[in-house]
Amino acid sequence: MVTATNLGYPYVGAKRELKKLVESFWSAKISEDELRTGYSKIQESHWKLQQEKGIQHIPSGEYTLYDRVLDTAQQFGAIPQRYQHIKSPLEQFFAMGRGLQRAATATSEKVDVPAMEMKKWFDTNYHFIVPEFEADQKFTLQNPRAVEQFKAAKALGIHTRPVLVGPITFLHLGKAAKGTEDFETLSLLPKVLPLYIELIKQLEAAGADWVQIDEPVLILDLDANVKLALEKAYKTIKAQTNIKVLVAAYFGRIENNVYAIKDNVDAIHLDLVRAPEELDIVLPLLKENQVLSLGLVDGRNIWINNLSKSIELAEKAVKALGQDRVFIAPSCSLAHSPFSTTFEKKIQAKNPELFSWLSYAAEKCSEVSIIAKALNQGRESVKEALAANAAAIESRRTSPQTKNPIVRERVAKIPTEAWKRPSPFAVRREAQVKKLNLPLFPTTTIGSFPQTKDIRVARQKYAKGELSQADYDVFIKAEMKKVVEFQERVGLDVLVHGEPERNDMVEHFGHLLHGYDFTENGWVVSYGSRCVKPPVIFGDVSRRQPMTIDEIVYAQSLTKLPMKGMLTGPVTMMKWSFVRDDIPANELCAQIALALRDEVVDLETAGIPCIQVDEPAIREGLPIRRADWDSYLEWSVGSFRLSTAGVRDETQIHTHMCYSDFNDIFDAIAALDADVITIENSKSDEKLLKIFETKQYTNEIGPGLYDIHSPRVPSYEEMKTRFGDMLKYLPEHLLWVNPDCGLKSRGWPEVEAALVNMVAVAKYYRSLKATNA
Repeated sequence: MVTATNLGYPYVGAKRELKKLVESFWSAKISEDELRTGYSKIQESHWKLQQEKGIQHIPSGEYTLYDRVLDTAQQFGAIPQRYQHIKSPLEQFFAMGRGLQRAATATSEKVDVPAMEMKKWFDTNYHFIVPEFEADQKFTLQNPRAVEQFKAAKALGIHTRPVLVGPITFLHLGKAAKGTEDFETLSLLPKVLPLYIELIKQLEAAGADWVQIDEPVLILDLDANVKLALEKAYKTIKAQTNIKVLVAAYFGRIENNVYAIKDNVDAIHLDLVRAPEELDIVLPLLKENQVLSLGLVDGRNIWINNLSKSIELAEKAVKALGQDRVFIAPSCSLAHSPFSTTFEKKIQAKNPELFSWLSYAAEKCSEVSIIAKALNQGRESVKEALAANAAAIESRRTSPQTKNPIVRERVAKIPTEAWKRPSPFAVRREAQVKKLNLPLFPTTTIGSFPQTKDIRVARQKYAKGELSQADYDVFIKAEMKKVVEFQERVGLDVLVHGEPERNDMVEHFGHLLHGYDFTENGWVVSYGSRCVKPPVIFGDVSRRQPMTIDEIVYAQSLTKLPMKGMLTGPVTMMKWSFVRDDIPANELCAQIALALRDEVVDLETAGIPCIQVDEPAIREGLPIRRADWDSYLEWSVGSFRLSTAGVRDETQIHTHMCYSDFNDIFDAIAALDADVITIENSKSDEKLLKIFETKQYTNEIGPGLYDIHSPRVPSYEEMKTRFGDMLKYLPEHLLWVNPDCGLKSRGWPEVEAALVNMVAVAKYYRSLKATNA
């Protein structure tokens, strides 16, 4: 029989219950026991739901309180030295993920540790915690969560398939700890692999018959040593364990990396949403009795599956292998999908056609089951489901909601000169220096300030109609005034309006554009407990009306200091949305860029001297395989320039990027031709700065001076040292001083303390320069 399977489920809960539990624990509103009891209930409900949807291989062990990779690091004892004095495993776990700053008490010692580095998980908008290793790293197996969760499900009568982050992915994505010699992290495989085998044997002893080992590194361009490590790892696991092993690769093409694992595993999972052509490549390579897991249902987007096409593709596998050697699955873990469309009452009522095109994690489990049933019992057994699905697919293909001829004509006729600014940076900088008259090492922030409870309550009341437009506008203006006055008091040089009217940097603008719609409960995890609710791009995109002019002009009227207009760039607007998949990405991105271009020009006309167009998603959107890079970078960089190139020389264009490795696409970053770029640097040990020195970046740059994703406030001395390190790599006349990201998720006390220290650092180095002049 063809088996209906799943690779992972949204662990945050149906309505973000886990987020609320974890944050209540952090604020000491609930105990550790209450936290564990709460998340156990969520976990149990997810297993039961998948069982009800017809999933036969239900995943366990992938459930986490913060991050699966961090779970893996702690589980194998890869605890950096700075956290080892924290005795509570749970407190230690959260300190690694988000930092911990606590004064000494009668019962506990002082703790002041920063968070570990975060990076984007492949080309998703999820951030994982980067493991840190030392050359003489010692691993120990402790608190094996996969065993604990398997047993918990078993006690409920649910037989699950445990999930592990694979040893090669774990080591390959890690880094050498700061202050240690640089070494190849894969050299640690002989140390950690025996513990993986011990863990798998514990799962065997508990009754597991399959284990899913996630190795998404298989879709990367791998050097020979990584392929050799994969081969050695799975040859050893096969020789020393009896459990059946499914190795899951997802997010892209496995290509010839399949040869590194194909002889030593019982099943291989392929992402056939991203790479349907791989079915024909891998089928002939399988040995007798090996199983192929077909990732047919998109685990990363919210559109319904074309069931007929999926069944047709799966039938090819069944014909070649037989029913017993085929699994049906989502393309990747459903943790990247929202929970269920059951909660989308507004879209269902307002736009039932659009609602009929949507499928979240719960519905995707049903789609997997339908495909499996059709293969086992014939299409006739699911004919009603197939008929309804075919009608929805045709509706989406032909709907006038998805097409705007005016927008498409404008994209087709973009003039050549619209793609770049008319003057080179050196000429523009001269005009900007004259206009802005900024000091050496100018200080600024990335844009947002704390989204307080008062702001959230006012926004909710306004959305419910309990607060009038006039009263809401008065409230927002008052909040902007507080932010402007605060920045002046602290001593910042280039100000922002604080974004109190914005719930999210993408969703806010989506409301002001044609072609977007919005969910009630389309939450997905971005990092830790932070969830985002991406808008849905379902049609052609254009600007409804000016989007930010009133707020930014008002904020500028409150100060004589320069004010930045704040926009989200076209690539990020696209990548951080649930994006339509029925037109080419470059065409959609150009549509968004033209809408933003209109706004940028209007901001300049309104007298705003600095305009920031953030593009944190450019690097994460980079295709997995290098062979695909050039075409992507051409249109993504071009779209940014299209959005910003309509202004005069004296208007200063800023952009921001966070948590990205720039080294391999540095030339593309430079090609953005932003006047000022701000980047995440605070947790990257200055490694990002070396490339800016080596390549002799000529435009202005603001490396993040401190990490805003942690509640910890770095001291003045710590910031001063870090800024001194920046001066080793970057010309002082090009250097800005700023946090590494927006401040919306932080509280006001920590924001004030950190910015006071940051401004003091800028003043110190200005005075030092003046003294030495």
